[in-house]
Amino acid sequence: MNGDTETLPGPAAPLCSIGELASRTGLTVKTIRFWSDSGIVTPTERTPAGYRRYGVDAVARLDLVRTLREIGLDLPTIRKVVDREVPLADVAAAHAEALDVQIRTLRLRRAVLTAVAKRGADPEELTLMHRLAKLSEDERRRMVDDFLGMVFEGLHSHPAFGAVIRSMTPELPDDPTAEQVAAWVELAELLQDPGFRASVQGMARDLAEDRSPDDAMGLPRVLAEAVRSLAEPALAEGVGPHTPRAARIAAALTAHYARITGHPDDEALRVRLAARFRTMNDPRRDRYLRLLAILNDWPPPTDLAPALTWTVQALHAPDHGRGRGRTPGAAP
Repeated sequence: MNGDTETLPGPAAPLCSIGELASRTGLTVKTIRFWSDSGIVTPTERTPAGYRRYGVDAVARLDLVRTLREIGLDLPTIRKVVDREVPLADVAAAHAEALDVQIRTLRLRRAVLTAVAKRGADPEELTLMHRLAKLSEDERRRMVDDFLGMVFEGLHSHPAFGAVIRSMTPELPDDPTAEQVAAWVELAELLQDPGFRASVQGMARDLAEDRSPDDAMGLPRVLAEAVRSLAEPALAEGVGPHTPRAARIAAALTAHYARITGHPDDEALRVRLAARFRTMNDPRRDRYLRLLAILNDWPPPTDLAPALTWTVQALHAPDHGRGRGRTPGAAP
């Protein structure tokens, strides 16, 4: 015998039964047996009587399997992971992406149910809300693009086209509130309303014509904003539409419109302008803008309808001519 030390094999680690394995891991015997039959945690050997015996590595393997099951992986995928057939990092990344989709779906369902509870919706409305809310982002985009494409057909070359499109495009967030879900459902119904589509198309074409360089009075290029700048302050002060001040405002708007259109500032133009304002005064327009603000988390818009109604009344006032040539902001 020389001076070298001979290493003798130590005693083999004892094997344990399926019941002992269950006690160590906290899993049920039934679960371990099922995973064992699935080939995920195989026994080291079987006794002559057919009982399973597991090595010490089975405890760590079962802990890993339990963790992977708790995060939602299916058994075939788990088997590939524990057998190192696929990298765990790749599986985890794919599963995380799938969970993101599930989370967005669950949040959307929660928002729909909350909106239904608040609105007291009937079964038909619930079905519609759920169908519209669960549309994919691409499907929602196509619905919006179809609406805007029809409304602004032929106006793509207009310098204001890009800004107007952006100002009218809704965006449903990934994690919408119940209010935003309800707003999207109502807005989606408006997008498909033929009457509303035709109304907005007419307003869009008028908008394309209602632009000119600012005039000496400093009125905005957009006719609707000119109404806002002149009529809203008077309305807020309680000025009636049949007063001298209202007549001067009507005269100023008519003169502004004459410069925009290149038509004479006469009674015919005044009638045309009043008809133009009546077309703009569609309550669905203001509702669309309000729903849009909810969806896009913008400040709520002011309602233009009262100012438009007041302006039409001022334009039709029998003594409107007395206001011509005077300062719009002067006291009545």
